[in-house]
Amino acid sequence: MNVLIVLSLILFILMVLIGGKKGARSFIALFFNFVVLFFAVLFMTDPNANPIVLILIACTLISCVNLFFINEVNIKTITAFISTIVTFIILLFFIVLVTESTMIQGFGVEEIDDFSTFSLFIGIDFMKLAVAVIITSTIGAIVDIAISISSPMREIAFHNPKLGRKELFHSGISIGRDILGTSTNTLFFTFFGGYLALLIMFKDVSYSFGQIVNSKVFSAEMLTILVAGIGVALTIPITAIITAFALVRK
Repeated sequence: MNVLIVLSLILFILMVLIGGKKGARSFIALFFNFVVLFFAVLFMTDPNANPIVLILIACTLISCVNLFFINEVNIKTITAFISTIVTFIILLFFIVLVTESTMIQGFGVEEIDDFSTFSLFIGIDFMKLAVAVIITSTIGAIVDIAISISSPMREIAFHNPKLGRKELFHSGISIGRDILGTSTNTLFFTFFGGYLALLIMFKDVSYSFGQIVNSKVFSAEMLTILVAGIGVALTIPITAIITAFALVRK
């Protein structure tokens, strides 16, 4: 516990020294996001609750905190928020369709031994829970991409007021191309960093490549990465279009 407190203090000091007031707000936003997710998980234990609806509400609140609380209410945060909502509406149907077709809900063979003494009849639809997990895993990347595009587009429009919508849109696409590769690679290496022990276990039990790819644990994580990557790719043109129309009135 002492190590966690020390690391938290170091993080807070660095965020304040580097980011100033906005850095302090970013640190407080971490606490707010944790509270939102905590209550979302708490309400999911109700058998009558819908995990998808709860996590969509939680993600909307998280988006508001990350955009409006940290960066205040302005044209760039409003366009980023609208872009995030539009992307999630499009992505939600895709997530539900893919989750139902791949049947990744529940636990894999590698995980079931840890829960063999517990009852899995907890009154929660594991299909909806799998969708909620994927949505939660993609919200951070989508919000980050949306504000990363709308903010420089706003600066470009401010310093070049004669730019038309088409030119500003192409500027946003150019910005998105520069950060698309790094964002998708970040998602990819996050998976390998979090599941490195699982990959080592696959090697120790002599899993073949086909067994690894077809295992439920591996498929679920790869599906999350691919859906998040698709969400990031969709966010770029959506944010560029919405921001261009919002900044250029004629």
